[in-house]
Amino acid sequence: MVTTPDRGQIWWGEIEAVGRRPFLIMTRSAAIPVLDSVLAAPVTRTIRGIPTELRLGTDDGMPTDCVASFDNLRVVPKAYLVDQICELRPARLAEACAAVQAAIDC
Repeated sequence: MVTTPDRGQIWWGEIEAVGRRPFLIMTRSAAIPVLDSVLAAPVTRTIRGIPTELRLGTDDGMPTDCVASFDNLRVVPKAYLVDQICELRPARLAEACAAVQAAIDC
């Protein structure tokens, strides 16, 4: 059973100020074991169709159409990540990286 998040996985997070919502983990895998928190993109059903979003759906393992929002990246304590939902395929993770690049204009 997986108990630690990894890059490219989507986990349910339970954060008091935010509530229960999914997060796409973006921290590099090598750093996750030594960190208490990870960089993550919140997942939302509000779809704007902008380059800083990664559209997700049932083909990705999500229960409904949604997006990971890279304009709203946040640091999430690993202790608040409670259940893994799915893991993105490598090609989809590459699309997520492109969305990050668009979000930080780098």
